[in-house]
Amino acid sequence: MITPIDPHTHPLWATPWPTMIIVVAYFAFVLKLGPDFMKNRKPYDLRGIIKAYNIIQIIYNALSLFCAMHFLFFLDTYDMSCVTALPMDHPHKDYERLLCNIYGFNKFMDLTETIFFVLRKKDKQITFLHLFHHSIMASMGYFLAAYHGYGGLLFPACTLNAIVHVMMYFYYYLSSVNPSVQKSIWWKKYITLIQLVQFVTVEVLVIKTLLHPNCNYSKFMMWLCFIVNPIFIGLFSNFYIKNYILSPKKSSKLTQDSSDSKSQEKVN
Repeated sequence: MITPIDPHTHPLWATPWPTMIIVVAYFAFVLKLGPDFMKNRKPYDLRGIIKAYNIIQIIYNALSLFCAMHFLFFLDTYDMSCVTALPMDHPHKDYERLLCNIYGFNKFMDLTETIFFVLRKKDKQITFLHLFHHSIMASMGYFLAAYHGYGGLLFPACTLNAIVHVMMYFYYYLSSVNPSVQKSIWWKKYITLIQLVQFVTVEVLVIKTLLHPNCNYSKFMMWLCFIVNPIFIGLFSNFYIKNYILSPKKSSKLTQDSSDSKSQEKVN
């Protein structure tokens, strides 16, 4: 078992056990226990709970984003040419720890979304992309604490992620208020595009750091991000192509075929 670099690491990430237990319990419920429990039950109406959850996520991520921007651009913290964690004796080190803990805890909160899918019998939404993304993001906190410590390059990456989550949960909230709104929100596909831009940006930063001769950063974390990010890019690109490029074309073709069929019937 690896001892975290920072002696003030939060108990959630001080050992691998809390993360392992949460992630294993998540998979056990989502893939087995939950579906078995719901097998002979009607879907639960969770609209009120989901509205509250989305509002909490919007506020939580918006405050996280505000504090992260303040930390990055208004305090004497990182050298953006080589973003490494602050020294243990830095005056803003506790602030860095706090913001990283807040962000890491939110990745566990995100797992609740899948539980809602199970209880509402929205099985089609529990995809490989969904499970892979949520489990990896929830697991990253421990690896970062163990192999690098709080902050550093992944801090601006998490700031980008907070922007995405504010937009995403705002869209979810609008959809939960009125399901018909979902079809009329023209910008929902841009959430996925922004996620892709986020992953590409992080990959560029990772490569830049790996090539920097004097940037003191955990090689393990850099190579882990270097491998995981392209997987995210591939999965989210596939999702975007299937849902926003191929699907509209397919719908358009079906509409055209139906129209042609009706015209043929009139002729006959």
